Amino acid sequence: MTTYVHELYSHQEWADAEHWRAFEAYPVGLADRAIRERLHHIHLVQSAFLWVVGPRTGQFTITKVEDYPEMADLKAFARKYHSDMSAMLSAMDEDRLMVEVPWFAPPLKIVVRHALMQAPMHSHYHRGQNATRLRELGGVPPGTDFIEWVRQGQPAARWE
Repeated sequence: MTTYVHELYSHQEWADAEHWRAFEAYPVGLADRAIRERLHHIHLVQSAFLWVVGPRTGQFTITKVEDYPEMADLKAFARKYHSDMSAMLSAMDEDRLMVEVPWFAPPLKIVVRHALMQAPMHSHYHRGQNATRLRELGGVPPGTDFIEWVRQGQPAARWE
């Protein structure tokens, strides 16, 4: 499972970086409220699932898009998540089976692999929404399907 999970998260980071670069290349897209809110939502949920499967030091902080007045601040939040997730996955104890997702009532107990699957799948869904919105605004969204990442030789994320 380790190799597959690492591939899944490497793809997630690559796809996030591709979208950020596309939005930065077309400032109208980056200024769009819907895209901005979805980017925040994507990275907040990613961080929430990192907290769920990680060591859970302290309480999880739910931020608002307004907490990131500059898009560079939100991008830094995204990059920190990817760095922290990579480090956590490298150190993860694969024998740990169950985690609790506390924002459901009652809290949801799921296996770690399901929690690890949720963040990339959720991100993929919202990246698709942002790609559609970028196209509506006149921009050109990048192709970020998993198979495209594999076809390109599984490149590392390029954030700049």
